[in-house]
Amino acid sequence: MTTVVVVTWRGVAHLTECLDALAAQDRPHRILVVDNASDDGTAALLAAHPSRPEVLRLARNTGYAGGIAAALSAPDTVDTPYVAWLNDDAAPRPGWLGTLEDAMRPSTGALASVLELPGGTVQSTGVRLTGDGHGADLTDGRPPFGFCGGAALLRTSALREAGGVPAHFFCYYEDTDTAWRLRLAGWDIETVPGAVVRHRHGASTRPGSTSFHHWNERNRLLMLLRCAPATVAARELARFAAITALLPVRGLLGTPVPSSANFRIGLRARVLRDVAGSLLPSLRQRRAIGRLGCRGAVWRRWACR
Repeated sequence: MTTVVVVTWRGVAHLTECLDALAAQDRPHRILVVDNASDDGTAALLAAHPSRPEVLRLARNTGYAGGIAAALSAPDTVDTPYVAWLNDDAAPRPGWLGTLEDAMRPSTGALASVLELPGGTVQSTGVRLTGDGHGADLTDGRPPFGFCGGAALLRTSALREAGGVPAHFFCYYEDTDTAWRLRLAGWDIETVPGAVVRHRHGASTRPGSTSFHHWNERNRLLMLLRCAPATVAARELARFAAITALLPVRGLLGTPVPSSANFRIGLRARVLRDVAGSLLPSLRQRRAIGRLGCRGAVWRRWACR
């Protein structure tokens, strides 16, 4: 039986829709809601919902990555063959879970869903890997490098073999980092067109905010330090540092600087500080991840595709 993990933080406004959609699934499953110390009435909502989800309430907000990692450590999750990741602002269509389970093959490590925005526009059919090491949403049905963590099904044994989830990422890029390690270990990742989920993108977080850009930039660099070929990781870290150093010069010269938060020198300096503070642990993790498979082969196969 699949364990569906829903990580929530202050999810009162949208969590009911998610739980109602899970209750309408036609395949037996276990619902585990990880509550990241919500203080908005989420606990009462979970206690009253007719689906009677299991609840793992954490003492502090550990983010999406921390919540998924905590769920994998829960005793009843150890023996579950599959674990589904589902955002608390996502509502899968009836049959979503069964469609994913039926698409699992012996070589499959993870399956991506089709995420649609409320108006019907496709948000993601999986994730591609760009030439500078970003994870970017696919929307055209091409074979994916990875999956969007908003709605996916993973083989639990493959996930554990690949080292689990990087809880210290807090949120963003934990899915692409996980997909990269699954690829290194030789697992397939595919998109299942019939597994459709409506996603109220941004209901749980604020895309474009300073926090969003901090986590995004930091975690991309940490992912590259952990998973990418050494030349790629060094190049992108040096590029990020160089752009940061040149921003004041551009200002003095009157050269326009993009207005996006990720070009604010204070934010970028904090990213570099965080990466420097995580450098030694990341290099130790890199050594262990390197035993999974050939970084160069994965990069050549999937980067820029």
